[in-house]
Amino acid sequence: MTSAGDTADVVILGAGPAGLLLGNLLQRDGIDCVVLERGTREHIQTRARAGFLAARTVQILRRHGLADGLNRDGRTHHTCEFRSDEGRFRLDYGGLGRGERHTVYPQQALVSDLLAHYLDAGGRIRFGTEALAVQGAEGDRPSVTVRAADGSPGRWRARYVAGCDGRHGAARRSIPADAVRRHHLDHGVTWLGLLANAPPSLDAVGYAVHGRGFAGHMARTPTVTRYYLQCARDTRAEDWPDDRIWDELSLRLRTDAYGPLRTGPVGQRGVVHLESDVLEPLRHGSLFLAGDAASLISPSAAKGANLAVLEAELLAEALIDDLTHGDSAGLDAYSARCLTHIWRAQEFSHWMIGLLHGRPGTDGEARFHDSLRRSRITALRDSRAQQDWFAEHYVGV
Repeated sequence: MTSAGDTADVVILGAGPAGLLLGNLLQRDGIDCVVLERGTREHIQTRARAGFLAARTVQILRRHGLADGLNRDGRTHHTCEFRSDEGRFRLDYGGLGRGERHTVYPQQALVSDLLAHYLDAGGRIRFGTEALAVQGAEGDRPSVTVRAADGSPGRWRARYVAGCDGRHGAARRSIPADAVRRHHLDHGVTWLGLLANAPPSLDAVGYAVHGRGFAGHMARTPTVTRYYLQCARDTRAEDWPDDRIWDELSLRLRTDAYGPLRTGPVGQRGVVHLESDVLEPLRHGSLFLAGDAASLISPSAAKGANLAVLEAELLAEALIDDLTHGDSAGLDAYSARCLTHIWRAQEFSHWMIGLLHGRPGTDGEARFHDSLRRSRITALRDSRAQQDWFAEHYVGV
């Protein structure tokens, strides 16, 4: 339960990668902060999300001494495989462009690491505390109204509020509509996201382009694999039993030509509508946005968690400069700096969606887009310049 007297220099909403990294960096520099999280500790540590960390993300975590877990258990990854009616080819993107690689490390493991480090350093976090609204952000003493798990109300007062609580969180809801510009795009594509308790079937990320829709294969751990299946917009996850899932994956990944999948129970399944959403600016007075609260990006290019880590580091540096040295230049530049990276990531994500999916329309329009897609895949297979461009944007943020 909170009281009317709860205060912190920085109140952080949300205990995802952005919120916990921000809390760690502020705590390290002696900034009084608190993280408010509506879920339980068990929930955030078992919530399966992204698993591909970009080279820059790994550098940030190592630079701040927060990479023990990924140094121990993360696995570097540098190859993807494309399958289509024209055959298959592999792209060693780690040997192209800037020579950067991904590190495969499940997001729930990263969250667990960041949380443990934060708590070990004496950081404050309040689980089961739902932020309802941010008030007074136009001034220099904002407050956050909250509701505890038992329903009791409370309020936190701060100098700054960091909204890391997602697209539908209190931070976004609290910004007046006329104070921001929202850029939203529904890509018209729906995926069935799956976590299978089965070892990876490929030593690469697999992208299958098929007449029945896209299928994707992404390793998570030696015993767990993430799969995606493009499906109809009105799909219900419960309509896909395990047998149907494996039959469809086998068909689209063309196992008759390239070998069988290693199967197992599907432990988690959910429907994902591919959307992009960006807010500009990422600041409203003393309220700042980071992570999914700042921008939503489709999972087609594995950028969400990486953008969150980048934004959290930029925001931490800016808040530390302001609160310890009275230098507000970093806070003034925060939104513009982040949006440069966000829009670059959005552009590549949009390109990937076009590469992997057909487009609805008349027969002539559908054939046109299918031909464009085949041309993109051919260029990616045959053009070194295109491969270098892909490698730089695929791993970069």
